This record gives sequence, C-alpha cells and structure tokens, in this order.
Amino acid sequence: MAKEISDADLDKMIDESVASGKKEPKKEGGKKPKKEERPKVKANKPETERKESVGAKSVPSPTPSAAPAGAVAPITEYDPWGVLKYPNLAEKAMNMVELENKLVFVVRKNANKAQIKEAVEKGFDVTVLGVNVELTPKGDKRAYIKLGEKDSAADIASRMGML
Repeated sequence: MAKEISDADLDKMIDESVASGKKEPKKEGGKKPKKEERPKVKANKPETERKESVGAKSVPSPTPSAAPAGAVAPITEYDPWGVLKYPNLAEKAMNMVELENKLVFVVRKNANKAQIKEAVEKGFDVTVLGVNVELTPKGDKRAYIKLGEKDSAADIASRMGML
C-alpha cells in the first residue's frame, strides 16, 4: 500500500529536490514515473583525438629524414599515377588508340594540362604533342593525349593491358 504523505512533508521534499536540482516527484495515480536520467557528461578528449571542423585541414609537418646530413637521396622512378587515375577503356577510346595515336585517361580533377603532359612523358617515356581535357557529366575529368609519330599509343596500351 502507498504511504500517505502530509502536505508539510510534501512541501519539504519538493524544496529539497529543487535545491538539489532533481525533478519533483509525481503524484500517485498518474503514469509511471520515468527512471531518473543520468546527467550527460562530455568526455575530455586530448587535443589529438578531437575532430576538426570540415573546412579546416591540418597539414602534418614534414618529419626529419633518418638519412645523414650529407647523404644523397636515392633516385626513384616518376610515378604518373599521382596525376592519372586510370585509362579509359571505352570503345571510342580504343578506336582513338588505333586510328589517331591518342591515349585517353581519367585524371585528377585538379590536374592541369602541363601536369598531365609531364606525367605521361616521364611515366611512359614518350613524346606528347598535345593534351585536351574535358569534364564528363558524371564529374570525371578525361584527358586525350596525342603522342608523337615515333611513339605508338597501341604499344603503351598493350603494356598497360588495355589491348
């Protein structure tokens, strides 16, 4: 059975709960009282674990090299795939390889014609006569690369496994 509480005791309990920040107890006969909610506490994360805002990008500072101060860095081959994403294997692109001596690549959106030309020349050891670019409706950037007469687009395409 429920214990009856006098008005004076009820007023005293209400004053205590208000002073302590708790909710006022519900009267009998109504809905069941909700369980007391736990206070939400934000965890104090270290600075390194906090997420940065979308617009701000932090760039890591270059780490010092483990090589001695007078050492010469080893010569590495140029990687054209930093600019070029992948070759375009559409039928139109294959016809251009055979008939017009052109290669077609999907490239990074921020790559310009000079970067594309350098990537193809250094990466495949060919002479580039011209570069034309287009943006596709899907949002990709395509580069049409015209090779010199001494270089064969079909040879490059077969080395990449396109033909």
